[in-house]
Amino acid sequence: MPALEIEAIMALLPHRYPMLLVDRIVECDDAKRIVGLKNVTFNEPFFQGHFPERPVMPGVLQLEAMAQTAGVLLNRMAGEGHGVPYFMAIDGARFRKVVKPGDQMRIEVEITQLRSKVARFKAKVMVDGSVASEAEMMCMLAVEQSPS
Repeated sequence: MPALEIEAIMALLPHRYPMLLVDRIVECDDAKRIVGLKNVTFNEPFFQGHFPERPVMPGVLQLEAMAQTAGVLLNRMAGEGHGVPYFMAIDGARFRKVVKPGDQMRIEVEITQLRSKVARFKAKVMVDGSVASEAEMMCMLAVEQSPS
């Protein structure tokens, strides 16, 4: 699959700035695995209040970036723009390396179980070839109903 740029990602997710945390999709097999990128810059709004003297990207936003990347894959599998991914569970979250301005997060997601609109997946954020964070998650793709 060719890379997906931000416009294509925005067609698949309802998130918008400042909560859209995936800049580009670089790999996707449309059935099980996807890889996204997030460039972390000092201009991110959360850096103004989250340790402003020593900025680090909050772990919860790293988890959100993993879930959004999974949401892109689920929506591609369901058909573009067909649903909104919602968190259902997070297990085994680990934060192993600080993510700071100037880093590029490589977000790797693999679906481990898919039943109807519910998916379990393993995800990790890599920075410079090292695991920065990882978790097992579950989310549901809530299908949007068209007004009748």
